[in-house]
Amino acid sequence: MPKVPAHLCERALGMLQGGMRTAGVARAIHSYVRTVRRLRQRYRETGRTADRLRSVRPRVPTPAHDRYIWTSHLRDRYKMATTTAQVTPRTHNPSISAQTVRNRLREAGLRACRPVVRQVLTRHHRQQRHLWAQIHRHWSRMDWQKVLFTDELRFCLTRGDGRIRVYLRRNERYTEACTLEWERFGGGGSVMVWGSVSLHHRNELVVIAGNLNAVCYREDIILPHVVPFLQAHPDMTHKHDNATSHTARSVHDFLQDRNVSVLPWPAKSLVLNGIEIVWDKLDRRVRARAIPPRNVREHAGALVEEWGNISQQELAHLVQSMRRCTAVLNAAGDHTRY
Repeated sequence: MPKVPAHLCERALGMLQGGMRTAGVARAIHSYVRTVRRLRQRYRETGRTADRLRSVRPRVPTPAHDRYIWTSHLRDRYKMATTTAQVTPRTHNPSISAQTVRNRLREAGLRACRPVVRQVLTRHHRQQRHLWAQIHRHWSRMDWQKVLFTDELRFCLTRGDGRIRVYLRRNERYTEACTLEWERFGGGGSVMVWGSVSLHHRNELVVIAGNLNAVCYREDIILPHVVPFLQAHPDMTHKHDNATSHTARSVHDFLQDRNVSVLPWPAKSLVLNGIEIVWDKLDRRVRARAIPPRNVREHAGALVEEWGNISQQELAHLVQSMRRCTAVLNAAGDHTRY
């Protein structure tokens, strides 16, 4: 029931003493009739309109304890509330609970959530990422549309999603209805595909049998797909990452012999690759199908089909997403939200 301010309580009491009906007083102060009746009863018993004094649970941590809790969790962001509750210095109280620690942290604006998983970045990696972003920061739409973004990715038929939640009752944790079954390392098989996109162009999606090595990348990808496309569009630049199969000496020499221009790429810079947006769209489309693929063969067919269903207008976001260069630059080469 909402608490009535003190000045409205005094006003309501004056109306009641003046002979006004309870319902009329409730409408006048925008409250409930039952609230006004309790107000009148309280005045008859105590002679006052204020609430009775209530006994509340005493606050265990002192302001000094609160500062200690905040500081310790700011210094160590992975520290558990149970650990802090055990080591927090106490004077009069024997202990404080982990929930008390969580309450104090919530008051300070600190809440527990899953950490973002990113690659390990050394100082050299950060410097190279920052330098690359600084060079390409002012590239225009015309500059980015001359880049052919290429990459390969392995799509697993099944996967475990750490964000899934299940509602269960007591002692139902291990029942069949509440247990999520999945196999490690992409149980059910996986499909590796290679694709290349630009602002106005897109090559066919290539399904790779097994793993991708330097010989397979040169003979099955570069020679039949990349070289003919770049010969037809000589003003475009080839972009691939620093995977071992891409940076092998045989591949490097092969590209040089055919005068293929390659965009330099900093190590461990997956977030800078705009084609990741296309992979995400492709994965979402396959998983949203009315009849999901049941085996590797159906999965490969679904990937190829949905690749062709992605409109060229959607691929335009690939170029727009390269504003992430500014985010990397502002982070001095460190991790960003991309």
